[in-house]
Amino acid sequence: MRTSIVIPMLNEEKALPRLAQVLAALDPAPHEVLCVDGGSEDASVQLVQSFGWRVVHSPRGRGVQINNGVAAASGEAVVILHADTWPPTDAIAVIARTLADPRVALASFTPIIRGPDKTRWGTTAHNWLKTWYAPLLFRPRLFLKGARLLFGDHAMFFRRADFLTVGGCDPAAKVMEEADLCIAMTQLGKVRLVPRAIETSDRRIAEWGALKANWIYLKIGFLWAIGARERLERHYPDVR
Repeated sequence: MRTSIVIPMLNEEKALPRLAQVLAALDPAPHEVLCVDGGSEDASVQLVQSFGWRVVHSPRGRGVQINNGVAAASGEAVVILHADTWPPTDAIAVIARTLADPRVALASFTPIIRGPDKTRWGTTAHNWLKTWYAPLLFRPRLFLKGARLLFGDHAMFFRRADFLTVGGCDPAAKVMEEADLCIAMTQLGKVRLVPRAIETSDRRIAEWGALKANWIYLKIGFLWAIGARERLERHYPDVR
């Protein structure tokens, strides 16, 4: 199974060099790396081209950027990777083993939130717990069918054909597009959190503080769950 890495990006020149080093060390290597640019105004596109990765230009917005990236991918499997998230060296093998199970429609790694000075164990634990408690509270019927809520820092992966079958992400979504995709994919199979760690940046927590960050995460999740989705992104300040 060939695996395409799709990176939705916007002004990520600070994060891309480290990501390039990590992806170069993957064993086995991915089939391809595509960066879906939403109109970066920094050197992101030039950096991506210097790494030899493909650039896909797209309207801005994570939902539409992911859709355009998956549409352009040529691998049978796709992993959605944020520029500030670093997979383990065996990531491609983990993806292949997990998707070899036909009962799994969507899966992800288990993120550990880490910065240059500390690991954010409290927020990491909350991130892990909400995978279960969010669907249990707000979508209990789907929870019993195998629904779990995964998010961007989980590096979600799936079969490209399955993504296209459910219609992909909401193209209007700028945040929480992953949660909608989890719900949609449940009609095809289980959503699984794989017990294999992946590191993701603590840059938002470093900027906002741990209490404010977790409050923002809870607020956005609650608004999404009750259907108050108009302009959710205004509650999620941009941090690069």
